[in-house]
Amino acid sequence: MKACIFDMDGLMFDTERVFVLAWDYVGVQMGLGKTGYMVMKTMGSNTEGCNRIWREEFGADFDVAAMWNHTRDFLEGYYSQHTVTPKKGLYELLAYLKEQGYKLAVASSTKREKVEQHLASADVRHYFDAVIGGDMVEKSKPEPDIYLTAAAALGVPPVECYALEDSRNGLLSAHRAGCKAIHVPDLWQPDDTVKPFILGPFDSLLDVRDWLVSRQ
Repeated sequence: MKACIFDMDGLMFDTERVFVLAWDYVGVQMGLGKTGYMVMKTMGSNTEGCNRIWREEFGADFDVAAMWNHTRDFLEGYYSQHTVTPKKGLYELLAYLKEQGYKLAVASSTKREKVEQHLASADVRHYFDAVIGGDMVEKSKPEPDIYLTAAAALGVPPVECYALEDSRNGLLSAHRAGCKAIHVPDLWQPDDTVKPFILGPFDSLLDVRDWLVSRQ
């Protein structure tokens, strides 16, 4: 194995829970009640995928532009007072992988600009050789496009890439691309659709580091 590709939200950073708060706020602002549960429905989807799922939930005329405006307002307010919270073991795993000569990439459904901001905020951008955001591929997870793009950017065949994910859509995307999918759960626990092909689940990124060390 020559490379490791990381999801971001819920895998590197504890941001999924922030999105639950944001979308609870969105629902209240739009007269729908709290809609934080939509995080579970859209997990791993890019903007277009999220738009489709919100319209399936609330009707074809649902104002996705207003939804994103309210989301942006909440997140800007939140991150003006809070820094992004790294998940347990992130720094240890990244340092180990670099020491071992792995090429590293991010493959996140979030837009690249926001991914870059979070990586910089957590002081981990320098670890990554490539950053692929959801706005850089046509089809979002669970389609394989983003992992194929990330592997190509690294110059490594997908079969020689580990892919670290927390969501069903992400794991399916990585598997369909040909990567070896490692599951580190956050809000979602593995089900029968992913158990046959995942490595793990692992309790934390630190446990992934320890597992890799044990395989040397």
